[in-house]
Amino acid sequence: MDVQGKVAVITGAAQGIGKEIATVLARNKAKIALLDVNEESLAQTEKELSQYSEVIRFSVDVTQLSQVQDCINKIVDKFSRVDILVNNAGITRDNLILRLSENDWDKVLDVNLKGAFNCAKVAAKYMLKQRAGKIINISSIIGLIGNAGQVNYAASKAGLIGITKSLAKELGSRNICVNSIAPGYIRTAMTDQLDEKIKAHMMEKIPLARFGEAKDVANAVLFLASTAADYITGQVLVVDGGMA
Repeated sequence: MDVQGKVAVITGAAQGIGKEIATVLARNKAKIALLDVNEESLAQTEKELSQYSEVIRFSVDVTQLSQVQDCINKIVDKFSRVDILVNNAGITRDNLILRLSENDWDKVLDVNLKGAFNCAKVAAKYMLKQRAGKIINISSIIGLIGNAGQVNYAASKAGLIGITKSLAKELGSRNICVNSIAPGYIRTAMTDQLDEKIKAHMMEKIPLARFGEAKDVANAVLFLASTAADYITGQVLVVDGGMA
């Protein structure tokens, strides 16, 4: 799964799944641009990944198109191209709909959906000129099956799938592949703190009887970003242990 020398832009890259995606791509010798709002974690991640490949970092609010434009322009100034975009930045603001504030609806849609739109819009300009590129949107099985208390998150992740399928048709003639990954329950610091009864209930829904790891999502990104997936576009790759 070859990504050597490719320029990969990853949003939400300072920690969690985004950091693991950046790590896997860096270990496979892609050049990495880390985007996040957490400057301290960004600096630490850049330091850790620099042992594997060339890495640069940008503190960026993906909801602001002007910031995204400035950032990706600087990436192209340095590396001359953008080969891979991973739209991973995302947040949750969970609540039942009668208690869900307008602000919490707007914030989740802004980061999860508008942020991906902004990044794809800017990166696509360069990919179209190159006549090559890979855009990978990190959705969720919640965007496929829904979940009580997450109407904002589910809407944003379903919207990412819509963006994926539409852009695949829009950009395909220029050799740009656009795909989505829908992770299930992935083990994180947050899931580690859950009550054991809650974790057991979640496990009952997963045929493989375990939570996924961040590397499971990162390996799927590596595949879709690589030459091994050059004839795959408009797809949703579900990484959930069989849950959905």
